[in-house]
Amino acid sequence: MRRSDLVRLLEKVPPFADARADLEQVATPAEAAATLLQLAERWDGLAGRSVLDLGCGTGRLAIGAAALGAAPVLGIDVDPSAVEVARTAASVAEVKVAFEVGPVASARTPVEIVVMNPPFGAQRRHADRPFWDTAFGLARRSVYAFSLAASRTFIARRAVARGAQVLEVEPVRWVLGRTFPHHRRHGVALEVDLWAIRTAGGKHGPGAP
Repeated sequence: MRRSDLVRLLEKVPPFADARADLEQVATPAEAAATLLQLAERWDGLAGRSVLDLGCGTGRLAIGAAALGAAPVLGIDVDPSAVEVARTAASVAEVKVAFEVGPVASARTPVEIVVMNPPFGAQRRHADRPFWDTAFGLARRSVYAFSLAASRTFIARRAVARGAQVLEVEPVRWVLGRTFPHHRRHGVALEVDLWAIRTAGGKHGPGAP
């Protein structure tokens, strides 16, 4: 799939209808989501890979992964209304994705690849930690995720502690639109990183590069 086609597909996935600040419900920009998915394609190839989207929101990453041939694909989010939007969006996109309602820590089934845009911790410190802990615990091959650049040291140390290897860290363009009532500006540029991490299982499992 060409990048332009992938971006258009992702742009059709609706944002949160009523974004909650306490959950930091910020839609992943379509361009950034496409960059993450193409990075996963380059390092692993998504076709036939099992993928889990932690904190999937309205399903942009999960739907994109399925469109690139990943299977099975599961998205999990604590917000039932976001999950309903995701289910509808997957149906419109004509891709097969299973969605579940629940906290990320409730995910139990190992997968090859975890993708995620976890909370950045703007409303609650360390809100991203359950996401990273679950990702490292379940990903048998790789984790692809966004984080604030300020979290770079924390994530690198977390990866090393879990026996994982950082493949790439690259800045991505991320403009946060006016999403919550307390936002006063229409667009704020954030310093966001995109991570590609090979987990311990990925480094030593069958077919690992």
